[in-house]
Amino acid sequence: MLIQTKGIPLKITNYSESSVVAQIYTEALGLQSYLINGARKPKAKIPTNMLQPLHLLELVVYNKEGGSLQRIKEAHQVPTLRSIPLDIVKSSLAIFLNEVLYKVLRHQHSDPQLFHFLENAIIWLDESSEGLANYHLVFLLKLSHYLGFRPAISNKPYFDLREGVFTSVLPGHVQVIQEPYSQILRDLLQTNFNDCNKIKLNKEDRSYLLQKIIDYYRLHTENFGELNALYILEEIFS
Repeated sequence: MLIQTKGIPLKITNYSESSVVAQIYTEALGLQSYLINGARKPKAKIPTNMLQPLHLLELVVYNKEGGSLQRIKEAHQVPTLRSIPLDIVKSSLAIFLNEVLYKVLRHQHSDPQLFHFLENAIIWLDESSEGLANYHLVFLLKLSHYLGFRPAISNKPYFDLREGVFTSVLPGHVQVIQEPYSQILRDLLQTNFNDCNKIKLNKEDRSYLLQKIIDYYRLHTENFGELNALYILEEIFS
């Protein structure tokens, strides 16, 4: 069966001398694995540079029920990213967020609302000329809504990472965010991409909050593990 769908490549693995397997999160089918013959050849119909982090694709795919490896009939970049591949800050953010997405979407079924969020967030990043230092923090917090564990906002002073709630009583464990960081977390939860640069953070505070948000993801995502690309952001925003 032929299906037309949008997709976001999350991981490519060499399959043979010239072919790859691309794991692509699709709007219509969720995460799928596609064998792409000849992708590493100089004049490939679907080259590997089309499958880079956060690229947006229009696809026509063959979908065989129960098949572990599917195939792509047509693929086009729509829209073509203008700045993410060329801007060091944006490309570093893309590599980091791509790794997070691969970890949390590995077992994700089709979710058009989630895909629509990702598509809009990628386009915003590509078109933005504003400060991006807090973009990844806001992205991760917004993404948690679609994954089912977005914190409910309240004015209580502690955020319990295990329970995912703000509380007035200090939890009896260390997986907690306290003031002033719990207030900053509230601010980040309530902001949008257009205003994310208005929250002023120094590099130490930003690094601390990012690590806490990653801890939160790790607590609420099975087999989340470590993030290899985290050091890239630490270098970029240091």
